[in-house]
Amino acid sequence: MSMKLIKKTDTHRIYQRRDDRYAVTDADKRPVNGDEKVAILLAEGLVTAPAPKQPEPEEPEAAEEAAADEGAEAPAEEAPAEDGAE
Repeated sequence: MSMKLIKKTDTHRIYQRRDDRYAVTDADKRPVNGDEKVAILLAEGLVTAPAPKQPEPEEPEAAEEAAADEGAEAPAEEAPAEDGAE
């Protein structure tokens, strides 16, 4: 048999495949995929959720340069042209 039964409950069965990944089936032996599968595996403690990435702190010099660049790139407001004739 290519998959080993890890856990059987009333609502689902969890199998471990030969490549060490998991397969989940529902009570009717239909495969469960996506977010529902992840939720089941997390609840059973078979997988762990990845830690959210921390934003890299900006260096103070880089923040000042970015602010200066933004000011330089802003278009200058043009004054209305005066013809002298009304």
